[in-house]
Amino acid sequence: MTSDFVVDDIDRSIVDQLRINGRATNQQIADHLGLTATTVSSRIRRMEDANQLRVVAVSDFSAHGYNVLMEVAIEVDGRAASDVAADLAKFPEVFAAHVVTGRYDIDMLVVLRDFDELPGLLLDKFSQVAGIRSMMPTIAVDVIKYKFDVAPIEEQVPA
Repeated sequence: MTSDFVVDDIDRSIVDQLRINGRATNQQIADHLGLTATTVSSRIRRMEDANQLRVVAVSDFSAHGYNVLMEVAIEVDGRAASDVAADLAKFPEVFAAHVVTGRYDIDMLVVLRDFDELPGLLLDKFSQVAGIRSMMPTIAVDVIKYKFDVAPIEEQVPA
């Protein structure tokens, strides 16, 4: 990250427009904000270069036939949690894996097409990963918030 990088209101406005429509062209953003497309392009590139912005595509898991969202908390024994998490992250059903503090060592978000896949995932796949002491699956019954734009874009305060 560039130490002299400063986010201003224009940068925040550009990010807001990208959050509304990640497929918007630089010209569309410029028209909406009263800027030039060149300004928008250079601002986006500057934020990307400073690791302040990354534009990505996110697909909705339910649109791809995944009807079960589940959290799995895992307790690890005899092996580094990061190694166990790396092995678990290789399974296509796992779309997020985190090494965490607290009662459990790993927290994962998992998707399944239906509940019939659950025993195979837990008993046949996950149980083959060395170092798992226990698993605590929790099934999401309703998704209240599903957003990826949670990182605030704030001005960097000089140290």
